[in-house]
Amino acid sequence: MTRTIAIAPVRKTITVEAPQARAFEVFTTQMTRWWPATHTILKVTPRAHIVEPRVGGRWYSVGIDDSECDTGKVLVWEPPSRLVLAWQLGAEWQYDPNLITEVEVRFIAETPARTRVELEHRHIERMGEKAEAVASAVSSPGGWSAILESFKAAANG
Repeated sequence: MTRTIAIAPVRKTITVEAPQARAFEVFTTQMTRWWPATHTILKVTPRAHIVEPRVGGRWYSVGIDDSECDTGKVLVWEPPSRLVLAWQLGAEWQYDPNLITEVEVRFIAETPARTRVELEHRHIERMGEKAEAVASAVSSPGGWSAILESFKAAANG
């Protein structure tokens, strides 16, 4: 029998100098501007990163050769305050339509011009025996922290 090991969710918080609605918009509709080109499973350089703006919408990348690869799908779409994405990349960094870990992003207005963004990547244990390594990778400085810093630069700009 396979034993499931509980893994704590990865949580990251960042503050951007942008109104709540703008922060949500930059995160969801302008991902191409800020998602690191190195963070892709495409075989070629990415041209676009897309989150379709609705529950059930695709979260995917398009390469410079027009190839596509899915990352997941939209589970919750509540502009401008909340987004939950299904992260469907397995421990081998390949798309797995049968796997769902969740990335919840909350956009909390601190002032009319400043937004706190809280990200939680949960259910990583669903990746199986390599889940701890994945949790370590996405929690590392090059994981969600770097991605959120890139987002912050775009949102602040």
